[in-house]
Amino acid sequence: MIINTGSRTDIPAYFSDWFFRRIKEGYVCMRNPYFPAQVTRYRLDPAVVDCLVFCTKNPRPMLPRLEKLDAFGQYWFVTITPYGKDIEPQVPDKQEVILDFRELSRKKGKHAVCWRYDPVFISETYTYEFHVDAFERMAAALSGYTAVCVISFIDLYEKTLRNFVGIKSVGREMRKKIVQSFVQTGRRHGIAIKTCAEGEELAQYGADTRGCLTKEVLEDALLESLTVRGIGRARRACPCLLGNDIGMYNTCGHGCLYCYANYDSETVAGNRKLHDPLSPFLVGGPRAEDVLRDAVQERFRSGQIRLRL
Repeated sequence: MIINTGSRTDIPAYFSDWFFRRIKEGYVCMRNPYFPAQVTRYRLDPAVVDCLVFCTKNPRPMLPRLEKLDAFGQYWFVTITPYGKDIEPQVPDKQEVILDFRELSRKKGKHAVCWRYDPVFISETYTYEFHVDAFERMAAALSGYTAVCVISFIDLYEKTLRNFVGIKSVGREMRKKIVQSFVQTGRRHGIAIKTCAEGEELAQYGADTRGCLTKEVLEDALLESLTVRGIGRARRACPCLLGNDIGMYNTCGHGCLYCYANYDSETVAGNRKLHDPLSPFLVGGPRAEDVLRDAVQERFRSGQIRLRL
């Protein structure tokens, strides 16, 4: 089984103590975000968990304790964008995150650590020229520490439009222009460009549009063949293996204006007050109305070594 942690919140940045306790105790409980009384309990046991997938803007809180996860396969997405505090008010200094990315890469290997530069948007401050320059500098700093950069363009969800006043989508010609530039820069630094849920149109400009968390991606990171069963797609436009997420919406403290996972800052603050590092739930604890089921978990790793192409 693949356990995801990052589609709904940033566990490494804000809930690392809780996560390592869950690893020690060997299980975690997750509420269905749409039917909260439905609770799934997952075993956190390397006998049935083939890979832990993280998505974070700040891996630092977990770096000193990574050896506690050595029994598990791991895949990391680390988001590093060029935006300032006006857009990402609580994200750490980007130069510090780059240094942490390098340390993570040294510990887990460059094929298990992916750079995310997303979402991309255009404004009077963050122009095309700004992105080209920023991407060049970041790619140079991360060259040799990752093989892939995933990019996507901003999606105008209702909560994004409410929290990010005046934001607009990126037009087709600008998307093409940005991808072409990033692909050229990536080639100079040994970093392939992948797109996330952007369809296949951008493949003609050199981007890999086949998905950023597919079976093949994980096999390349783990160097072992996987037989994946019983895990569906979270989005129609995305072939990635995004099920079994143990995070919770409205809990990330970064406060990014473009965030799709937070409704507003008041909801986030209220939920974070309910976080108990000792609880099997990320927020709160068991309730009388809960209907608990144990996840059906099986090992996907075949034991067959896979050579990296």
